[in-house]
Amino acid sequence: MSDDSSQRPDDTMAAAKPVHSGPAARIRNYFLTGLIVAGPIFITAYLTWSFITWVDNLVRPFIPPIYRPETYLPGPIPGTGLIIAFVALTMLGFLTANLVGRKMVETGENILNRMPIVRAVYRTMKQIFESLFSKSGSSFRTVALVEFPAPEMWSIVFLSQPPHSDIVTRLPGSDYVSVFLPCTPNPTTGFFFYLPRKSIIEIDLTVEQAMTLLLSAGMVQPDGDAQKKLGALAETARMAQAARKPVPAK
Repeated sequence: MSDDSSQRPDDTMAAAKPVHSGPAARIRNYFLTGLIVAGPIFITAYLTWSFITWVDNLVRPFIPPIYRPETYLPGPIPGTGLIIAFVALTMLGFLTANLVGRKMVETGENILNRMPIVRAVYRTMKQIFESLFSKSGSSFRTVALVEFPAPEMWSIVFLSQPPHSDIVTRLPGSDYVSVFLPCTPNPTTGFFFYLPRKSIIEIDLTVEQAMTLLLSAGMVQPDGDAQKKLGALAETARMAQAARKPVPAK
């Protein structure tokens, strides 16, 4: 008999069976799945709890002990300081909208404006808060691309307020824009500079979508129409780069 006829049926069936992952691989997959599910929930809950605790600790010293819940209960009630801060800020806004409140605010601002160091800090903070939270403020609303830090390397930037007239008169040329280039993954740091408008490419992305890209270092891409916009802006960047290349002489 030949060697092929001597092969046992058990060996043939064993060779035909599909190869399954071992217990270690399955445990690893289960662990990663659980981490993906629990990680965002835990981080969100931790940041929320930390913010509530921070506000409670900030407001508690201003509440007389007789009005604190922990005076009558076994422990403090989380979120009490946050509720008090919300009510207090709402009442402050209501009073400021009245004539008497506006006069009080103006008096306080006049006092702060007479302090050399405090004056600069207060004015800067006021302008930032007005830009971020005021309905008439002009916070970041436009996203653009700029060729940085080297040729053929494009970075996402946010357009800020137009340059001041004194700055515009000292810049070469005209039609400059103020841009802020945030760093990844910490967008609170970055670079601020003035650029000619022709050096930027405005893109049809929202600030939230651009921030998601920056915070995730590109790992979380926008879905649906936003993904198509990214493809279109990449083609626009390539066309802009090709247009800037000098045409070789014949």
